[in-house]
Amino acid sequence: MSSATRSILHVDMDAFYASIEQRDHPELKGEPVVVGGGANRGVVAAASYEARAFGIRSAMPMAAALRRCSRLIRVSPRMSHYKKTSTVIFAIFREFTPLVEGLSLDEAFLDVTASVRLFGSPEKIAAEIKQRILGDTELTASVGIAENKLVAKIASDLDKPDGLTIITPASYRKKLDPLPVSVIPGIGRETLQRLSAIGVSSVRDLRVADNRDLEPIFGRFTQKTRARASGIDARPVVPSREEKSISAEETYDRDLSKHADMERELLRLTERTAGRLRKAFLSAATVQIKLRRADFTTVTRQRSIKPPTNGTDQIFAIVRELLRTWLADNPGVKIRLLGVGGSNLSPVAQPDLFAADKARSPSVIDETVDEIREKFGSSSLGRARILDRH
Repeated sequence: MSSATRSILHVDMDAFYASIEQRDHPELKGEPVVVGGGANRGVVAAASYEARAFGIRSAMPMAAALRRCSRLIRVSPRMSHYKKTSTVIFAIFREFTPLVEGLSLDEAFLDVTASVRLFGSPEKIAAEIKQRILGDTELTASVGIAENKLVAKIASDLDKPDGLTIITPASYRKKLDPLPVSVIPGIGRETLQRLSAIGVSSVRDLRVADNRDLEPIFGRFTQKTRARASGIDARPVVPSREEKSISAEETYDRDLSKHADMERELLRLTERTAGRLRKAFLSAATVQIKLRRADFTTVTRQRSIKPPTNGTDQIFAIVRELLRTWLADNPGVKIRLLGVGGSNLSPVAQPDLFAADKARSPSVIDETVDEIREKFGSSSLGRARILDRH
């Protein structure tokens, strides 16, 4: 790579959650392991490479995963533990560049264009990052190197696990053309079907397709999609990604059919969402609920609020009313999934101690609950209303 071009790394941890479980529990090494919810309604959050050999993938229903592999080992998620490991990994990234754009706990873009003078070539930087991660966490990562984010992300997936792949502009056609068109971001299942109907199955097919065939599918995004098929992407690495929303949701082993049960679960989810907002020092100006019926139909309802809040009681009052209004139009419905979220986020301002309106600041109860949970764990304390009366 010439010094006049950008040098972008996409670092993707290998089966992150599952690999942490195998690291912490040596008896799981070499075994088909999945991290996720229960067998009835849960989904796979992560699958070890041994499990992937059976065709098991993230977001697959747990019941389907168990059918594919009778000796599959399911482990419940330990999100706080995964976040601690993620913090170690991101600290390593920032030793090499301040331009780190995190996509999730286990995935990030790094712009190392200005780092090569200090640390050597992008390949050397990538190799050093991989070695540091292995030494500090006993986990492996796959890295893609390219001049832009799109191609770097594609590259990181070509040699998993523990890979390091470089794609230069001179090799775009050789490396990208044979790949399935699904590697292009934004092309989902329905679009794949429509592309298949016009004979487009590879990146090359998309790159050379006639605009008249593509415009009915992509509309005004046709030229942008063709550019991506040619490996063109001018997006910068953005190191400070603002939170767009904070939410919590849960899929239930048994459908919820009683109004009281739905409200109890809604309060439980509200506590989680509001607690996350307060921990991030954010307030939400829009509150929403997400509902998935037994037939998998998913709907959302939302309401704007002034002033923005992160208080549990304030958010619950709104989502409860949203739920009641929706149930009035859908009597007898059974719910498979519930979610509560806050969006249009803003930093919490320093409260006015003498103002009559204290809606912006959390209640004394919220503050006390947060402090106790921080010290003794998230399940140490909760409102009595969330307890099942049985």
